[in-house]
Amino acid sequence: MEALRWEWRTFGDRFGGAEERLGPLGDPAESDEAYLLSVDGIDAVKVRDGLMDIKHLEQVDDDGLQLWNPVMKSPLPIPAADAGVVLAALRVSVPLDRDRYGIDELVGDEVRAVSVHKTRRHCTIGGCMAELTDLRAGDRSTRTIAIESEDPARVIAAVRELGLGSRPNVSVPQGLRTLI
Repeated sequence: MEALRWEWRTFGDRFGGAEERLGPLGDPAESDEAYLLSVDGIDAVKVRDGLMDIKHLEQVDDDGLQLWNPVMKSPLPIPAADAGVVLAALRVSVPLDRDRYGIDELVGDEVRAVSVHKTRRHCTIGGCMAELTDLRAGDRSTRTIAIESEDPARVIAAVRELGLGSRPNVSVPQGLRTLI
């Protein structure tokens, strides 16, 4: 599993001079993903490349940085025990009555699947990975800038260097709920 990392992300159509300050961006990487959302869930639960992927929000520090812990990357269909982890991450309680679960078996009254197309470009700033992403869900679209590292001081320094310190830190699940 990947290491815990501190992340700062914001959503919007434009980011002023921040995009220019990012410097040269890598080639675009495209992906189609499905995020599972619930009313009370704060963890990032998605399916990409046939894998159920969960990142648990461990804490938010005084600067608003979010510490994310990757807790699952399992091929679909997932066993019932993993389905229980998914539902716990979404903060919903649904009886589990089968041995294996695909995405369709996890979606219901309390869980919604949102298909998302992403075009991501990466670079490095201040020793952190930076990502500029165009995100589309149905007929709605937005952009995000994310800064992440295992070192929270580097993340906040990079956010300030980009001139984005006054913008809110918004997780992907939170941003998607707002978008849709």
